[in-house]
Amino acid sequence: MTRSRCSVFAAAIVLLASAGVAWAASPTETVQTAIQRVFDESGAGKARAVSLDERRVQIRLAAESLFDFPDMARRSLGAHFDELSPADQSEFVRLFTNLIALSYMGKVEAYAGAPIHYLGERVEGTDARVQSQLVTARGSQVEVTYRLHQTGDRWSVYDVLVDGVSIVENYKMQFGRMIQRTSLAELLKTLRTKVGS
Repeated sequence: MTRSRCSVFAAAIVLLASAGVAWAASPTETVQTAIQRVFDESGAGKARAVSLDERRVQIRLAAESLFDFPDMARRSLGAHFDELSPADQSEFVRLFTNLIALSYMGKVEAYAGAPIHYLGERVEGTDARVQSQLVTARGSQVEVTYRLHQTGDRWSVYDVLVDGVSIVENYKMQFGRMIQRTSLAELLKTLRTKVGS
């Protein structure tokens, strides 16, 4: 994934992660509400009631309640997930969640306020897609699609596509190459080193 694509995905995931979800909200309402809240909180000149570290903790907690990180982790590892012991599966989910957090959670300030246009949603049973377009500070337009599914009484995000590129599929390719070159155990070891044990 290119740096610009990572940055745009960072915007998408962090903006979406920065708010809770109203029960029974539609997929589009879920996305819109989350993004509007972070815009409100990050308005120009607004006094900060908490430190940056505290804000990142709040974003992280919101992300864990909104994103289906266990499902994202399973999808990113594919069939290899079932090769792990239950303990290693739990660890992988934790490491994957930390990987997303470390990669993207610090980007919210740079993107708050970027214009976003909602292009529509498609709901098929318990799955949905919300299509949007992000306009960057440089004026470029980037297509961002949120993939959601129903978990209990709410919608939760299990993938984000930026200009058609899936974050889950991107990680799946990276992890697959690493496992092919080394081993599943080595992947876990690398993730522990990268994101902390």
